[in-house]
Amino acid sequence: MIYLPKYLVIVESPAKAKTITKYLGTKYAVKASYGHLRDLPKSQLGVDIDNGFAPKYITIRGKGDTVKELREAAKKADRVFLATDPDREGEAISWHLAHTLDLDLEGALRVTFNEITPSAVQNAFKQPRRIDKDLVDSQQARRILDRIVGYKLSPLLWAKVRKGLSAGRVQSVAVRLIVDREREIWAFQSKEYWTLQVSLRPSLTKPFQAKLTGRELSSQAEVDHLSSVLQGLPFVVKAVKQTEKERKPSPPFNTSTLQQEAAKRLGFSAKRTMRIAQTLYEGVELGKEGAVGLITYMRTDSTRLAQEALSAAEAYVKTHFGLPYHALRQYASKRGPGVNSQDAHEAIRPSYVDRKPGDLKAALSTEQYRLYKLIHDRFLASQMSNARFDTVQADIQAGDHAFRAVGSRLVFPGYLALYEEENDDEETKEAGELPVLEVDQVLSLVKQLPKQHFTQPPPRYTEASLIKALEEGGIGRPSTYAPIIDTIQARGYAGKEQKRFVATELGQVVVDILAEHFPELVEVKFTAAMENKLDAIEHGQTTAVDVLREFYAVFAEQLEKALVGVEKIEVADEETDEICSLCSRNMVIKAGRFGKFLACPGFPACRNTKPLLKPIGVSCPVCAGNIVERRSKRGRLFFGCSNYPNCGFVVWQKPNETPCSRCGAFTVEKKRRSGEVYSICGNPSCGAVPK
Repeated sequence: MIYLPKYLVIVESPAKAKTITKYLGTKYAVKASYGHLRDLPKSQLGVDIDNGFAPKYITIRGKGDTVKELREAAKKADRVFLATDPDREGEAISWHLAHTLDLDLEGALRVTFNEITPSAVQNAFKQPRRIDKDLVDSQQARRILDRIVGYKLSPLLWAKVRKGLSAGRVQSVAVRLIVDREREIWAFQSKEYWTLQVSLRPSLTKPFQAKLTGRELSSQAEVDHLSSVLQGLPFVVKAVKQTEKERKPSPPFNTSTLQQEAAKRLGFSAKRTMRIAQTLYEGVELGKEGAVGLITYMRTDSTRLAQEALSAAEAYVKTHFGLPYHALRQYASKRGPGVNSQDAHEAIRPSYVDRKPGDLKAALSTEQYRLYKLIHDRFLASQMSNARFDTVQADIQAGDHAFRAVGSRLVFPGYLALYEEENDDEETKEAGELPVLEVDQVLSLVKQLPKQHFTQPPPRYTEASLIKALEEGGIGRPSTYAPIIDTIQARGYAGKEQKRFVATELGQVVVDILAEHFPELVEVKFTAAMENKLDAIEHGQTTAVDVLREFYAVFAEQLEKALVGVEKIEVADEETDEICSLCSRNMVIKAGRFGKFLACPGFPACRNTKPLLKPIGVSCPVCAGNIVERRSKRGRLFFGCSNYPNCGFVVWQKPNETPCSRCGAFTVEKKRRSGEVYSICGNPSCGAVPK
């Protein structure tokens, strides 16, 4: 007799299905939908604007076999559960599944869990609920808004600028931020200024440094004059202030802070971070244990932690660090309770805090291990005591000129025993310990240390700083940051140089058109207000139709005027001396998601492309060719010989101008775990470490 499971459970991915199968028992069959089964058609608007903005959904091409398999399984099951991800998108996938499989939308179909552990999964199946229609409406409103903007604006850009362009409701604001920053940099006028530090010595102790305060130095002439004056003056301690300062740990990660920190610490793009986090959430094979979900759901705005997680962290910290290191902390959402849908979830944390990163290292890929360790350590640090420092501030007078010295000594490491943030390390290095100083003590001037500076323009956005700007502006939501960054590069609106976004001419042209004719679309406050309206739909405070109707009334009028008012703009590609090997045309420079590349202007008749080789002024140590910038298939920058494939020399680190003292080849910078930067020879047959 063949036993058939009574219950069918549908999730999005096979990995997630594999992980939860072992928690549910033989009565349950778990299958994957492989994401969405239905969507708006690509070939048409798919929204009936005159009929309440009703969407027209069709089965996604290639999903026919999956639909057939799930329908057959649903017919055989006594009951169907929809266990897709616990957010708007997951709720919408469940709603589409219910329609596709002819399930009762009023039935208790929906099961959600924030972490894939036996207790979380089993408890979730004890309390299934109906599909949340408000949550679905919110997702649909977002999808319809984005479809209307993209479908209506893209033809305008095709006609007025260039074929193949697109405009997105949220991506356009991100491009606006990058363009505005680029223009700030262009308009910036640098000014010279100087700082002066002096090296002072109390009797019989090591010297320390104090900084001039209370006046600005704008030229070397001022510095030289002051230096000559100081040379003959006594330096007298006027005040010594000792205080104890505390530094608090950061909250556990939400989606945006995880993406920011992974970019800064690990060099991961937002897309890469989310891909790795997805595998850690859905389940990683751990030998005989099988697939185990290692972190909680990774799309969340929340920094809240469940009581169970707080108790686990408390036990771990007390066991591994001691009682003084524990401090119970609960972090409130920045947006306030009930404002954002994603705050229903917890922060991103390890599912099992006792699973130390080191113990799992052999079972995880390198990138999984690094991200898991980041999440694990940040979570535990958030439940640890403040770091305590003894600080000393000494005010020193030389004639009419005031100097200040600041020292710091770590008294109790607290969370720093586990997790040190970038600014923690910098602050500690800047303020070392001061010798014991007393009021009226006279100090000897050892050396003057003037330094010339120039005011700097605001920096271009990195992925981390752009995500932070989007989050602070209320633009987009956790699930949208990575796709936004991907899209603006794919469309050629921004490229990357040294890991920072640079607005292209095309991006500037598109932003200018939108800013003149559709000002709200590139306005941060308007976009943030729209996000709040989508949240209001989710909470039943307004309807999708009302939000869509209000938006479209203004948008349609602007579109009609723009079709007449926007003049044709030519954005010419930069022509090069490189000849296309297929059709002999001069190739042009184009911008893609991974930066600039060479393409044949005869597209689509000729589709020839080549990497754009940018010499960096360093010779190859193997064949004496030029070292040029290159990109890997995943977009990672590396450096290789221009004579490839005849010479296969490559190096990941950028060569610097300092020659190797042993063989004369270039050197490259490397970083030790401590953060110390050092140089080694770029010649593989030498490998010297210059002093």
